[in-house]
Amino acid sequence: MQQPLGEQIRVRMDQDGPAFADRRGFRDAWRQIKRDRFLYALAALPLLYFVIFRYLPMVGLIIAFQNYDPFLGIGAMFGGDNWVGFKHFQNFFDSIFFWNVVRNTVVISFYKLLFGFPLPIVLALLINEVRITVFQRTVQTISYLPHFFSMVVAAGIVRAMLTPQGGLLNQAIVAFDGEAKAFLTDPALFRSILVTMDVWQQAGWNSIIFLAAMATINPEMYEAAAMDGANRFQRMWYVTLPSISFAIVIILIFRIGGMLDAGFEQILLLYSPSVYSVSDIIDTYVYRAGLIGRQYSFGAAVGLFKSVLALILMYMANKVAHYLGQEGLW
Repeated sequence: MQQPLGEQIRVRMDQDGPAFADRRGFRDAWRQIKRDRFLYALAALPLLYFVIFRYLPMVGLIIAFQNYDPFLGIGAMFGGDNWVGFKHFQNFFDSIFFWNVVRNTVVISFYKLLFGFPLPIVLALLINEVRITVFQRTVQTISYLPHFFSMVVAAGIVRAMLTPQGGLLNQAIVAFDGEAKAFLTDPALFRSILVTMDVWQQAGWNSIIFLAAMATINPEMYEAAAMDGANRFQRMWYVTLPSISFAIVIILIFRIGGMLDAGFEQILLLYSPSVYSVSDIIDTYVYRAGLIGRQYSFGAAVGLFKSVLALILMYMANKVAHYLGQEGLW
């Protein structure tokens, strides 16, 4: 007598054991891939981008532990007796520039975080309260337009505004019987210029994330708060801000993880030797020592040191987020 189909499958699974389950799981996975093939194709290009331009270059980090010479070819990277261990790291720690570049990196990044992180939240709150659609869209467009300027163009605008010879700000100062000033060569003002420029260029764009989070808030929460007598400020404080706290925490973790990225391109385009004492950061030091000075292994070691510190900062920020009851990144 022939067994029922279900009984045959059960007997087959008992006979083949895990091998049958593995084959069945493979077929199910392949079936799902075929079904969602267009989604996988859509994700392929971003994945390839990260693999090719982010992960494969990590192989080159081994030169941080070598006396690498690019003129010896790529074979010198993987062979020979040019391994020096942590020599380049030690040279960086013993360098007279170490504390200066680390301090400048942390201070500039802290100022950008202190002023550049809350302002987009405030701007998003204000835009969200505007009820005239045309005015709201106009403010949004004007505020995030500077983000689309390349850093070269933005730095050119700042130089044109602040140059002693014909700069717009200096013309206004002279018009009021003042004396023209070289703002970009003044160590006391240079960090303020960097932070102001960063806020001007990024605040409007960063506010879009918070506006998108506010769009998910249930309008009934505002109606309930209004019925309880809450004014606009109280509705922002007790309804809007708690509802977008998840977005605030995620962005804050990313900003803390990127604190050692103090704005290489911005500083490189604006600084000069007269303000090195307050503007020379890790990235500009790597550029001068590693690329211009052709100390490739030393530059790679300094860059690796910075990346490890950034990873530690992001891990600590995520731990603090969990401690405060937020989800964090992982």
